[in-house]
Amino acid sequence: MTADESVLLAERTWPEVESALEAGTRTAVVAVGAVEQHGPHLPLFVDTLAGDELAERIAAKLGDALAAPTIRPGCSGHHMEFPGTITIPAETLMDLIRGYCRSLDRHGFEHVVLVPTHGGNFAPVNTVAPEIAHEIDASVIAVADLGDLMDLQNEGLREGGVEYDEPVVHAGAVETAIVLAVEEGLVRTDELEVGHEGEISTARLLSEGFKSITENGVLGDPREGIGEAGEAILERITTAYAERIEAERDAI
Repeated sequence: MTADESVLLAERTWPEVESALEAGTRTAVVAVGAVEQHGPHLPLFVDTLAGDELAERIAAKLGDALAAPTIRPGCSGHHMEFPGTITIPAETLMDLIRGYCRSLDRHGFEHVVLVPTHGGNFAPVNTVAPEIAHEIDASVIAVADLGDLMDLQNEGLREGGVEYDEPVVHAGAVETAIVLAVEEGLVRTDELEVGHEGEISTARLLSEGFKSITENGVLGDPREGIGEAGEAILERITTAYAERIEAERDAI
């Protein structure tokens, strides 16, 4: 695929973006990721890696969309006890999202789709989306239901042959499977460690931090993750999200 055929906005030149808009491209997909710890076996940019992959897949499935560069870092204060994590205030993230939406609107995109891939970003995304929608001509579509995302992730895990369920997804089987599917070499397979398993208070995670629950930063058992399940997870989310985006665009 040549650069002018890619759905990645950043790989296009400005005349190629202009031509795409003139030819009927009307949607920009913006993932909202993070740079934060994911246990001893996964790199810090897991949520950004997942965002890159989902935005590209969703844009390709929609057929008239481009994937903008994933926003990073995000709101990761509850991971700051683990070195390497970078966090920004919710207000900063929302300002950055406003800048994205205003820019894309000015260039002629009719719809901007926000796809958070990190739990701490869902509230800021859901707060800012309706606000910016009142300020610009483009519609702002937030696909931002954290419970729904985790349900899709667990369903994909089972579809991929893994009979395991994660009440809260972070650095366990789901995310290990996704990284194995996208870039296998990034997984430190000799560092796979079980983390906290079972039900978890998300309120405690956010107020007291991840280390109050898990010493190694892992929730669940990453040893359960396999690449085939990662591919199934990505495809399940892509299909479900693309259908929702199409329905919202049609309703406008």
